[in-house]
Amino acid sequence: MSESEASCKHFILGHPVAHSKSPAMYNAFYARLGLPWTYDFMDCPTIEQAERFVTARDFFSINITTPYKPLAFDAATVRASSATLAKGANVLVSKGDALIAYNVVGQGCIAFLERAGVDFSEARVAVCGTGPTALAILHAAALAGAAEVTLVGRDKARSRAVLEEYAATFGMLASTAIDMPAADDRHLGFGQAYEHVSLKFGSYTTSTRAIASADVVIDATPLGMKKGDPAPFDVDLISSDQVIFDVVYGHGETALVSAARSAGATVFDGAGMLVAQAVATAGIVCDIAGVDMSLSFDETFSLMAEAAGFDGLQRRSACDAGLFVRRAPSSGCAVRCVPEGS
Repeated sequence: MSESEASCKHFILGHPVAHSKSPAMYNAFYARLGLPWTYDFMDCPTIEQAERFVTARDFFSINITTPYKPLAFDAATVRASSATLAKGANVLVSKGDALIAYNVVGQGCIAFLERAGVDFSEARVAVCGTGPTALAILHAAALAGAAEVTLVGRDKARSRAVLEEYAATFGMLASTAIDMPAADDRHLGFGQAYEHVSLKFGSYTTSTRAIASADVVIDATPLGMKKGDPAPFDVDLISSDQVIFDVVYGHGETALVSAARSAGATVFDGAGMLVAQAVATAGIVCDIAGVDMSLSFDETFSLMAEAAGFDGLQRRSACDAGLFVRRAPSSGCAVRCVPEGS
């Protein structure tokens, strides 16, 4: 397989993947831009098969889903800051001798919510979970200008350890670069975000105040993928002036989403994040390939959402949604990890 042939090939790697909307979304995008690229399923039942596929490098880019995200992170020869900070990757791009890892989960989550009218500037955000998905979203919220982000997990000690490691890496990256510019005009650069955001940690039992007072609560756990899964925290903490986002989609209404709707909160599931991640990935791949991505974010999002069959993903403004966003006073201090309540 020649390098030119491989440069046209893109895949979704995982097991199973037949349910994935990715081929429909990306192929619609490639067709709109008139690119001779293809996007296909790569279902590898075993890790040995997945390793052989990644090692062969017979692709330009791959999106990675369960259970091979750790494999993608380890296989990369270069890791973008998004993957380094999240300690996980869901995109690999082959460029020359390099295999570059990215994590577009956080970017997709925040971009979708902003498209829906959610303003993160000076907001209080609570992120549930301590894995790569939670860290990616926490970081994206900081870049979006959140004043306070609390990482909440089942165990307070684990939340603290995960957050302290993230903050140390964030600080190292912020201090060693001149300043990584903001990807969005509304957002902060790396150094700005590091100096601006207040990071806190806790558990579902110790951080009830952080959850109840948050403008935006994001559940980055897999709870809800199995029938009968509970919400990660006491749903009585939810109020009507909050935004509740659950990364899970396609498994019926989760316990968290159901409770949030009953409480009158503004609620979103993970379908929009999936589309926004695809938009982010398309931008990365086109940039590396030297292709002019002539469509705007909103045009690309609408195209991909339609291709995926997500007819309900329509633009909503904060005003239309009746969203009331409370604002945390800006501390103006550098990143520090403190228990919620401090």
